[in-house]
Amino acid sequence: MGPASEDDLAEMARRVVDTNHYMTLGTSDPDGRPRVSPVYFTQVGYRAFYWVSSPTAHHSVNVAARPAVAVVIYDSTAAVGEGRAVYLEADAAQVPDAELPARCAEAFARVRMGGRAFTAEELSGDAPWRLYVARTTRHEVHIPGRHPIYGTGTDRRLAVAL
Repeated sequence: MGPASEDDLAEMARRVVDTNHYMTLGTSDPDGRPRVSPVYFTQVGYRAFYWVSSPTAHHSVNVAARPAVAVVIYDSTAAVGEGRAVYLEADAAQVPDAELPARCAEAFARVRMGGRAFTAEELSGDAPWRLYVARTTRHEVHIPGRHPIYGTGTDRRLAVAL
């Protein structure tokens, strides 16, 4: 039916992150309305989630003004009732130019599915793109209401340590 222990839940969360290439990034508009954007991501230690974007993109402008973000990573091809999801609470920011050499090495050490490694020069100066990072403050997993151990009859989220 699904993961049966807290260790199993953490392993399931890692598997979801490791096998997906896109995350849904949730930011807030100035009026408080939510804004969600799919972004290709890389991650380091399940704590730092990186993506490349234009600093003028709607979500980038939101991050600059309001760095608290929400993220969900899930397999949209899962059968109904079999879905697995990881929810993240995080603080996001554009990586400062002075940190780009180190952060690019970290962010692009393991590029997947046709993604490419950017250099610091490609993400600074007059370049149209910047590197962003969301540093997680909380991880949660989706628990189906019928889960044999953690189910309550209603789907919910449960905090997990990764």
